[in-house]
Amino acid sequence: MRIDVVSIFPEYLAPLRLSLLGRAQTDGILELEVHDLREFTSDRHRTVDDTPYGGGAGMVMKPEPWALALEAVLAAQTARRHPGQGDARQGDPRQSDPPTLIVPSPAGEVFTQSLAYELAEEPTLAFACGRYEGIDERVLEWAAPRFRVRPVSLGDYVLNGGEVAVMAMVEAIGRLLPGVVGNPESLVEESHSDGLLEYPVYTKPSSWRGLDVPEVLLSGNHGRIAKWRREQQLRRTASRRPELLEGVDASQFSGGEREVLRELGYGVDDSGRLARA
Repeated sequence: MRIDVVSIFPEYLAPLRLSLLGRAQTDGILELEVHDLREFTSDRHRTVDDTPYGGGAGMVMKPEPWALALEAVLAAQTARRHPGQGDARQGDPRQSDPPTLIVPSPAGEVFTQSLAYELAEEPTLAFACGRYEGIDERVLEWAAPRFRVRPVSLGDYVLNGGEVAVMAMVEAIGRLLPGVVGNPESLVEESHSDGLLEYPVYTKPSSWRGLDVPEVLLSGNHGRIAKWRREQQLRRTASRRPELLEGVDASQFSGGEREVLRELGYGVDDSGRLARA
């Protein structure tokens, strides 16, 4: 996978060179390029923002540097996706298979593990890190025929810029690429992989400061352990993120699991989905 990120603070993305993602880049699994938006300006002050039309507080990011930066990204990504086609700016920008452009925005769809899996299937991704009051809206209109533009939000709060959101999304997506995580089974068992939160985990010593590891985990009985872990997933999800269970198809749960859910206050409605009793 190739990922291109455009930002006025390229050094902000340096942590993506560390740990598993750094090794993935060394191993050729992931290609990450960070572009400085100011390199696409034409004045000596390298200006990327201006006052908003209509008045109001703050500054808005200018459209032309963004268009030039995204044209460069598009050319590089098209060359990778379709070798031999040359510079994308010389062809029809309305490609039949355009790359995806992620724009961090509190007005976007919420980033989820499901979306991470979806994006991990893409050969290329581009991220636009906005700042100030945001990017001139015309940039997204201009980009729409050239990219699949997807505004995405980490949650219902506001950050100073898109860099933190991009780091979170790139890590969530990148770790799903084959070969990045050493034990692929760990991806299956973690939180949100099956719509539930992960069960609690423990390590040695078995007794620590008066707190003991649950006996079932020391039993060696893998069937009991699996049953206990599944029950803990249900209990933790119902306690901490009950909205994840509302409306879920009840048929995916075994009879024993549905009994636990009934104990936790969930019933099955006429459509066969979970609902608070």
